[in-house]
Amino acid sequence: MRKDAVKLEDGRLEGLDTKTYPWIYERHRIFPGIFEPGRYKQVLDIAAGMGIVAKRIQEGYPCRMVCNDISENALKNLKAAGLETISFDLDDPAVAFPFPDKTFDAVISLATLEHILHLDEHMNEIRRILKDDGHLFISTPNYTGIHFVIPFLLNGRTFHNPMNGGLDKYEFYAHVRYFTYVSLVEFVSSFGFKADKVYLPLPEGSARYRSLRTRSRVRAFAFRSAMYLLYRLLPPRWAFHPVLRFSKASIADAKKTHKPKKVIL
Repeated sequence: MRKDAVKLEDGRLEGLDTKTYPWIYERHRIFPGIFEPGRYKQVLDIAAGMGIVAKRIQEGYPCRMVCNDISENALKNLKAAGLETISFDLDDPAVAFPFPDKTFDAVISLATLEHILHLDEHMNEIRRILKDDGHLFISTPNYTGIHFVIPFLLNGRTFHNPMNGGLDKYEFYAHVRYFTYVSLVEFVSSFGFKADKVYLPLPEGSARYRSLRTRSRVRAFAFRSAMYLLYRLLPPRWAFHPVLRFSKASIADAKKTHKPKKVIL
């Protein structure tokens, strides 16, 4: 990850905690609900941030939950939440992740891959520390999602406008890759992973949706209904922030054409 982006991340998180964090997304709320009971004993959340996902898992699923980050403010909040933390650089091609082979039953990577410069080494390390029957839960911003495509076509501006400041400025500097749903599946599969499920979370628990529901229950219901129809009728490549579950596989098997099972939550 770019060093200037780490500085921006620390500034963005200054003075916040898990109760005041304003960027909670639907991808956060689906954990641990999508976990199979008793399946995952050792779970790693890489670039865990404020620990929104990790805390939900720790409170609702019996496992050892390990959180990684390098942001000082993120680490402070993770520790304050009582989470086990470990700080190491996910993006150093010369240094392996500090875990033995096949340590984890599940690795969670949410909105992380788009920040990584040395992708090959990063993906190989994830594969190395994941057990043979383990799962990788991964998502990135989907730049063919309808929420990105329509504004881009209408106003012609970049996906993240640094002139807006705040989260937009951070993502403009921090994102070094731009994945689509299709390219993410193809890329991760090239490292010996097979996508078996794609989770499409409906508007329910995100900070933005809760704010909309407070202002107008009718508009919130209409928006949620529209998203349900979108997810029901169209392929996942139009979705906002789909979460994919990958299993380890041979390179040849991973590259075979198949469709992961669509799960609308």
